[in-house]
Amino acid sequence: MRINTGKFKGRRFNPPSNLPARPTTDFAKEGLFNILTNNFELDEISFLDLFSGTGSICYEMASRGCEDIVSVEMDKRSTDFIKKMSDDLDMNINVLRMDVFEYIRSTKKKFDIIFAGPPYPLENIPALPEEVFEMQLLNAGGWFILETNQKYTFDENPNFLRKRNYGTTFFHVFAKE
Repeated sequence: MRINTGKFKGRRFNPPSNLPARPTTDFAKEGLFNILTNNFELDEISFLDLFSGTGSICYEMASRGCEDIVSVEMDKRSTDFIKKMSDDLDMNINVLRMDVFEYIRSTKKKFDIIFAGPPYPLENIPALPEEVFEMQLLNAGGWFILETNQKYTFDENPNFLRKRNYGTTFFHVFAKE
């Protein structure tokens, strides 16, 4: 795995093989960051990564200059790896080991971009957009981006903005007015 762009462009990282994560592919990650860089100044935003897994999305944000990054992941091996990468590369990633839904319901912090790449078998994926908006976690003009497979559709959600697909990876974008 590697960081695609920015200060750490080309930097390879090797997460332990026993992490229970499904990393976003480089192809999908490039597409996602093309969308983000065309809509946000990434060095001026606050970013939340839910279900961080290997931390790949956090590293891309940090590499592009984002300094306010929160990573939420339940698995200890994953959080240990993200912390080590963050320390090794002198990134400012606040890594929290806890349940994502617990974090959503307990935090008072607001973000400009929230990304969630949950495990595809997770049963309550459809509840994520509602939870984020109900708890008012986005700043005005902020986006919530949910990564799924083709099984999910959110076109009827009142906050739904657009959907992009990259192979079998779908990004559903929700916006706060």
